[in-house]
Amino acid sequence: MRLQGKVAVVTGAASGFGEGIARAYAAEGCKVVVADLNLEGAQRVAGELGNLAVAIGGDVAKGADCQAMVDRALDAFGSLDVVVNNAGTTHKNKPILDVTEAEFDRVYAVNVKSIYWMTQAAVPTLRKQGKGGSIINISSTAGIRPRPGLTWYNGTKGAVNTITQAMAQELAKDNIRVNAICPVIGETGLLEAFMGVPDTPENRARFIATIPMGRMSRPQDVARAALYLASEDAEFITGVLFPVDGGRTV
Repeated sequence: MRLQGKVAVVTGAASGFGEGIARAYAAEGCKVVVADLNLEGAQRVAGELGNLAVAIGGDVAKGADCQAMVDRALDAFGSLDVVVNNAGTTHKNKPILDVTEAEFDRVYAVNVKSIYWMTQAAVPTLRKQGKGGSIINISSTAGIRPRPGLTWYNGTKGAVNTITQAMAQELAKDNIRVNAICPVIGETGLLEAFMGVPDTPENRARFIATIPMGRMSRPQDVARAALYLASEDAEFITGVLFPVDGGRTV
């Protein structure tokens, strides 16, 4: 049990990468706050994980909701060790001038400002406990090797990467490790938005052709990386941008 005795908050955990991470953590003994804008979905996942999990709804773009997620961990399990900032969104893949201001504001609020809010909520608790911790930001290969049509989304992930490395340096003295996982395009609910075209075998093939290992990322791929970064195996790892991309960014 690699995470026995640890407590984690995982955002966006009702589906996709977040659900995969929550399930992997619980399988390794971690107690998990399953947080998602979709409360019903969060309750489903937490219910399937049993006594190791509780659910909470909330919008990570709101400071009060992020604080409530941290408080839920403390109220339910008495401590906090791991925060996974997984919740994210995108604008549809389309020309740079076609993205509306509302779309721009929402993608930055969910993908970037959410990390600000969760840091404000979680870091004081991690410092007070005095035992360090692990913060894992789910970024993207878009922040390393961007695709056209996703300019403003790419920018959010570039910000996540820089923020991750700056946080890692600033929080190292507290033994709080901060790392980012950068998946390639994945088989999740956002797939059609990322592609900007219908999810057909032919359209998938166009994107898969850019990935040397010949497939998209899957929740279990990201979950395995997140499990490592949360575990004691990674106790000296911080500030890393960890591609889970089948060779896309090589």
